[in-house]
Amino acid sequence: MKPIQVGLLGIGTVGSGTFNVLKRNQEEIKRRAGRGIEITMVADLDTERAKAAVGEGVQVVSDARAVIANPDIDIVIELIGGYGIAKQLVMEAIAAGKHVVTANKALLAVHGTEIFEAAQKKGVMVAFEAAVAGGIPIIKALREGLTANSIQWIAGIINGTTNFILSEMRDKGLDFGTVLKEAQRLGYAEADPTFDIEGVDAAHKVTLMSAIAFGIPVQFSKAHVEGITKLAAQDIKYAEQLGYRIKLLGVTKRAKNGIELRVHPSLVPAKRLLANVEGAMNAVVVHGDAVGTTLYYGKGAGSEPTASAVIADLVDITRLHTADSAQRVPHLAFHPNAMNDHLDVLPMREVVTSYYLRLRVADEAGVLAKVTGLLANAGISIDAVLQREADEVGGEGSTQTDLIILTHDTLEGTVDDALAELQALPTVLAPIVRIRKEELS
Repeated sequence: MKPIQVGLLGIGTVGSGTFNVLKRNQEEIKRRAGRGIEITMVADLDTERAKAAVGEGVQVVSDARAVIANPDIDIVIELIGGYGIAKQLVMEAIAAGKHVVTANKALLAVHGTEIFEAAQKKGVMVAFEAAVAGGIPIIKALREGLTANSIQWIAGIINGTTNFILSEMRDKGLDFGTVLKEAQRLGYAEADPTFDIEGVDAAHKVTLMSAIAFGIPVQFSKAHVEGITKLAAQDIKYAEQLGYRIKLLGVTKRAKNGIELRVHPSLVPAKRLLANVEGAMNAVVVHGDAVGTTLYYGKGAGSEPTASAVIADLVDITRLHTADSAQRVPHLAFHPNAMNDHLDVLPMREVVTSYYLRLRVADEAGVLAKVTGLLANAGISIDAVLQREADEVGGEGSTQTDLIILTHDTLEGTVDDALAELQALPTVLAPIVRIRKEELS
């Protein structure tokens, strides 16, 4: 059987990895797919670099639309990234009847509903395993492996840059700014790391997982997003003393009145496997009603790990290329006419979770009683209290101390209101630090 022909848009880190792995393992892949898969055309603005990467026998062009217009190309891989030209090219490829493979989580998190609808109408597939957690096959697990389950919640470390930074802060006791510079020097962080450190990249990924898990439209605009830029070294140290580690988590949960969709730093019990994911590694925990808790761990980025996911999508499409489109796995796991458009993403004030609070307070009698009394009046139950010695916090003769409080599950809105009252106390001397806590039990 004639090999299926693939056009590649963008041959940077992931594109070159995809080409190399596909070439290196072509016989093994052919045995799995049932026919050969060949990248026969590449588009990249830097044609000289592209030619050097692919060698002889592959047509290299500077215009991506030439790939889409080629009638011999069956599948288009989009590895350009971003929301702009990438969206236009994906939509044009779909309109031309081409299947699409993409690693572009930003594009799908923002425009996925429109893209999947267009693909459904045209009878083509849009595959995106590489868009979430690199080489970890989490999309396939959610869409297929766990299809018998009512998914209850997902929690993931899905950004390697931030996990590397938090691991270094914990291990070396350094502040955020110092570790960020080191991460940039080592290549773990981009020159402009905003999407990573502000939680946006993780929010793109958890938005896609949430849609697949709960059968809801892709709704990135409704996600609550916080990054790690305001985390202090002492909070990481205090969390450790209390038996927790701080991780940037993407969390989505099925709640009584809707779906939670949020990214923020979280205290995770040190005994949990997720708390022990270090460096630039990724991990996702999924809890289903039938299977219980499952963990998916591996490299979340990099040339060949991400290429592994891209090629898995190529194999899936090759297997199903001639199948009736109605018999294929739906893009978001649920059939389009069975998506739940009425299940709301909850505003953050309606989310219930527990909290770590750190208050810098005057070291004088009655302060602890005043703080705990105010929390009790608000209906906030306290799990643990840790008060540091004043000398430890501010040096010898200090008149200030840190008060650390762990709460039981509480409505976020209730905590917001209570913190506003606490912040107004004259004995509270600095902005209160609030970090959410996820037991993942």
